[in-house]
Amino acid sequence: MARIDLDLAHAYRPNPREDSDYALLPLKMRFEDGGAYALLGPSGCGKTTLLNLVSGLLSPSQGTVHFDGADVTHASPQQRNIAQVFQFPVIYDTMSVAQNLAFPLRNRKVPEDQIRRRVAEIAEMLDLSGDLDRRASGLSADAKQKISLGRGLVRPDVSAVLFDEPLTVIDPHLKWQLRRKLKQIHQELKLTLVYVTHDQVEALTFADQVVVMTRGRSVQVGTAEALFERPQHTFVGHFIGSPGMNFLQARAEGGRLQVPGVDLSLPAGRALADGDYKLGVRPEYVTLAQPLAPGALPATVTRIQDVGTHLLLTAEAGGQPLKARLAPGLAVPAKGETTWLQVVGEHTCFYANEELVA
Repeated sequence: MARIDLDLAHAYRPNPREDSDYALLPLKMRFEDGGAYALLGPSGCGKTTLLNLVSGLLSPSQGTVHFDGADVTHASPQQRNIAQVFQFPVIYDTMSVAQNLAFPLRNRKVPEDQIRRRVAEIAEMLDLSGDLDRRASGLSADAKQKISLGRGLVRPDVSAVLFDEPLTVIDPHLKWQLRRKLKQIHQELKLTLVYVTHDQVEALTFADQVVVMTRGRSVQVGTAEALFERPQHTFVGHFIGSPGMNFLQARAEGGRLQVPGVDLSLPAGRALADGDYKLGVRPEYVTLAQPLAPGALPATVTRIQDVGTHLLLTAEAGGQPLKARLAPGLAVPAKGETTWLQVVGEHTCFYANEELVA
């Protein structure tokens, strides 16, 4: 395992001058030895580029990559001792499951008794023990991808194991089981794992630390709780959560907060310099309130959805959309009626120029 330090930028075109010329804008990042990390963001945000810079499939156009303090910027994946699992299965169909799992070890001349022990251990972790003698060509796409995962995990001495959306071909009802397995394997083997995904559930359930990316840059690195409770950037608030954070245009003036059409008081102990802000509040923290309650807005109900575990109320306040996630069975106003919604409280965040105000 290795501690990985990145101080780099990457562009696929020569002589980049503007931010839009970069696939990955300048960043400094550290993956600690034995940590489990996820790179999370929409397609095209730079996740796979960053992963390939770590693995050595790409060399950065600017900057350096260090493993345990050693400069490996121009070293190959083999020299870095990296294992990488791709989006689609990479296996040998003519070999058995056991031969596929053993291949990375035989390539490195590991003694056969050690190979047998390690293959049996990984196969048991991935529920492949009953298929070890079967040819890979006859297996389902799910099983083939499990073999790919096993080939990435079978070497105990790797610097890091990198996953590039490895559950894409996995049947949805098996994804939860495999995420749990990967988490269990990480806890048992203490490998440095970096996992690329656009699925927030995968990222938040697998990783100890999640790197949220957009437009070629990292906007926040944190735990699931930190990303949910205190998004450092409006993109994080929007991207994390289902539905994402509500954002309302607001202005602070003289210790008061003005949202179009309403004058609100700030939470106790909070102060904002005069200026324009975005008020951010999760739908989970928007509640029904009494008329004219401090920190509440009048809103017109536009939609009510009963999704079983909760009611999702959509309303319009001062021409701005607002969602509230309410307890099932709660008496709620009908569509077209006016209600009051509590938006200012201990969980409310404020943003200036898209960044969280401390």
